Amino acid sequence: MNRLGIASTAWIILAAGFLVLFVGGGSRFAIGLTLRPMVDEFGWPRSQIGLTVGVFQIVSAVCMFIAGRMVDRMSHRLVLGWGLVASGLGIGAMSLVSQPWHALVLFGLVFAIGNGVASTTTVGVMITKAFPGRTGLANGFVTSGSSMGQLVMIAILAVVLAQIGWRWVFVALGLLHVVLVPLLLFGVPGAQEARDRKAAAPAEGMSLGAAMRTRQFWLLILVYAICGFDDFFVATHVVAFAQDRGVDAFFAGNLLAAMGLTAWLGVVTAGAWSDRTGPVPGAALSFVARIAVFGLIVVDQSVVSVAIFALVFGATFFVTAPLTVLFVRESFGLKNLGALTGLITMAHHICGGLGAWLGGYIFDRTGTYDAAFLMTFLASIVALAATLMLRRQPA
Repeated sequence: MNRLGIASTAWIILAAGFLVLFVGGGSRFAIGLTLRPMVDEFGWPRSQIGLTVGVFQIVSAVCMFIAGRMVDRMSHRLVLGWGLVASGLGIGAMSLVSQPWHALVLFGLVFAIGNGVASTTTVGVMITKAFPGRTGLANGFVTSGSSMGQLVMIAILAVVLAQIGWRWVFVALGLLHVVLVPLLLFGVPGAQEARDRKAAAPAEGMSLGAAMRTRQFWLLILVYAICGFDDFFVATHVVAFAQDRGVDAFFAGNLLAAMGLTAWLGVVTAGAWSDRTGPVPGAALSFVARIAVFGLIVVDQSVVSVAIFALVFGATFFVTAPLTVLFVRESFGLKNLGALTGLITMAHHICGGLGAWLGGYIFDRTGTYDAAFLMTFLASIVALAATLMLRRQPA
């Protein structure tokens, strides 16, 4: 393939990756939008939805690691295609739930499998191989698809929720996944092209075992575990928390969408910045911002403080996602990029599930989220310290 053809293919891959994360990101956070109307209709405790999100996080996290191993060896198009099919079936069928175990199976298992396969792990590896020179910026842009999905889709779905109910939110999301599948057939390289690329540029780097014996690996696990705990506690409960503090339902839903806009700015900026400085400064700054806003919400929960908290936290949301492949490539090389990225992201999402469940559990026991916010404040301090201990080391 000539140079112009390679460049065109790379840009098509970038667009395809963006769309996958756009739809997947908006779908993943729709559960936070529908939490209160679902528990109000069925009389479920909030911890029940928190448990469903927790199971989703664990299952999708394991699938991210499996997908990482697969994408190191298989066609990107095949892996992403099957992920989207499973996602569409699971999220669409959520419109039919009437018992807690229905949500647990459909969202916590079926949708989780698909969303974990068609995730930042698979897309990040695909983008890193397509854009070896500007990996940070390219991954920042494509990862911002999750933020834009949260911004655009949640804003639209908030209207759907207000006008025709929460069940139609899930119907719309299922249809979006179905529409996206044929688009991938034209945008993502097939098996032969993937084999050609692998043969032309054999990867070098550490084995899984060697990487897991390093201090760098376990510091990354700690940083991403705390980041995930923060991320999904907030994403799952911020709308309900805002409503508890006097914000009306429509504005609270759009507050979640506005977090998507600030998240988009944060992710793209961090990705571009990392091409110049490496991944550490952007990750560290995001935890500084989290410490500030978690501290604010611990001492003041006025409507203004809730809005400030949501928008500033949004700017840090998923900032570490495009940096994961950079940390792995810089520290461990490209040989097992997908598997190592999947392992680190798995820690992020498993602890995200813990954050989603524990937030609901604390609320059910105490009637407030105060203890959960204090916990995330202290955890973010630990994450900042661990981030500053990470070192740049060419693989």
